[in-house]
Amino acid sequence: MNNNLKENIIWQKHSITRIKREKKNGHKSIVIWFTGLSGSGKSSIANSLEKILFKSNLNTYLLDGDNIRSNLCSDLGFSILDRNENIRRIGEVAKLMMDAGIIVLVSVISPYKNQRKKVSIMLGEKNFLEVFVDTPINICEERDPKKLYKKSRLGKISDFTGIQSVYEIPEKPDLCLDGTISLKNNTKKLIKILCDRNIISFSNIDKTFLF
Repeated sequence: MNNNLKENIIWQKHSITRIKREKKNGHKSIVIWFTGLSGSGKSSIANSLEKILFKSNLNTYLLDGDNIRSNLCSDLGFSILDRNENIRRIGEVAKLMMDAGIIVLVSVISPYKNQRKKVSIMLGEKNFLEVFVDTPINICEERDPKKLYKKSRLGKISDFTGIQSVYEIPEKPDLCLDGTISLKNNTKKLIKILCDRNIISFSNIDKTFLF
């Protein structure tokens, strides 16, 4: 942003704060950041968790990487600069939603450690729950729900993460999920860490799905 413009922009404080919204909602807000290869199961796991939280009358929103690229980031490609800008925008949107008192689930490959670190700093580490969906690339390629691995192998798309472009595995994620096990078991693990961190109360969770 132009420095002259920055000088004329002043942050406006509002009477209704995140803390007040959280109190009204009956739970804390947080950003749960699902990272992993295409086909690892990120979106399926995030969707499973959101269904439980929503059914339990908790306020949620799921930001999916492909959906974001279809609108907000439709002007971006897959160069490193564009990938970084894509993640920055998603982080800023998630930050606004978190301020609104919402439990925000983000499902996006976000292949680079520095990208995820920048989002963590932007949100504040206590507000950022990094969930690594660890699925072997051969399993992801067997699933290939969007046929992207096949297209990549045929040279129809380039810079595809895991094939032509690197995926940097999180060193110390808050939670590591095995993308080859059942959705129910992975969802239980997510519910547990949210309860352990006092984001939600286990007593408020609809347990029909869990048991």
